[in-house]
Amino acid sequence: MKILITGSAGFIGYHLTKKLLSEGHKIFGIDNLNEYYDVELKNARLKKLESYVKKSDIQNEYKFSKVDLSIENDLKDLFNENNFDVVINLAAQAGVRYSLKNPQVYIDSNITGFVNLLEQIKSNPVQHFIFASSSSVYGVNSIQPFKSSDNTDYPISLYAASKKSNELLAHSYSYLYGIPTTGLRFFTVYGPYGRPDMAYYKFTEAIFNNKSIDIYNNGKMLRDFTYIDDIVEGIFRLLEKNPKKIDSKSTNSDAHYKIYNIGNNNPVTLEKFINCIEDSCGIKANKNPLPMQPGDVPVTFADIDELISDIEFQPKTSIDDGIKNFVQWYREFNNI
Repeated sequence: MKILITGSAGFIGYHLTKKLLSEGHKIFGIDNLNEYYDVELKNARLKKLESYVKKSDIQNEYKFSKVDLSIENDLKDLFNENNFDVVINLAAQAGVRYSLKNPQVYIDSNITGFVNLLEQIKSNPVQHFIFASSSSVYGVNSIQPFKSSDNTDYPISLYAASKKSNELLAHSYSYLYGIPTTGLRFFTVYGPYGRPDMAYYKFTEAIFNNKSIDIYNNGKMLRDFTYIDDIVEGIFRLLEKNPKKIDSKSTNSDAHYKIYNIGNNNPVTLEKFINCIEDSCGIKANKNPLPMQPGDVPVTFADIDELISDIEFQPKTSIDDGIKNFVQWYREFNNI
């Protein structure tokens, strides 16, 4: 299939592009290469993909272009020049705390950009539209684990609110224009080539540089850390799993639309997570305990029964192995 991946220079986008190329799909990747974190890391991912393509002898199967979803005409040109079978939207302004300081960026990228993409899909129908949501939409939900059917009307950060708006907009377009749509609520994804703004990356960087690390809520927060390879395998299995019509008398919706949790289904404390990083680095961290931060949630825990039932999704990577893989990559990437 010919697949458009937005945010393809990002963490998940890079790994997914590599996986789908290895399966013989034709990939067109786009990214705006913004400066939210080091652009050099994004360029390093792109160079790695270019190198992979050359070694795999699939030069004609991969293209990349710098495109910003919030610029409507650029997106329109892209769709006018291509006929995509599947669109996977991973482009978004990420980060909970950053949204407290720069709210407009989230509106432009996560809402305006998302609507621009939906408008192009409306005019240029695809077999399947898959988009990234987030476990942050659950807010401070007290029921564990989080089920995709749980109420998500009370986000506690602008980032979460923007992701919830994506789900609502996607359902509307699916209902109105018959777009087969699947949304994925990611749960704290980690691994090699990960994002420097994520806690595990910051912790590893601080440990190797003998700097203290900030531990929010005294390390008692629970997170459903999910290794990147497991996430990518789940998305791959969903490619040709077009959602059925919503079966609910209460909604009376004819949309071919489905929301899944995609997580590890095995949350661990932040304290345990840090211990794994310390063990892999062979260095003890200097810890700076701090209270819970605005917008943070105490627990994330994914109920993935529907994903198991529909595509036999089963995370395979333990937290120990996943962190070991990340730290090994970090050492190699930074020549440590």
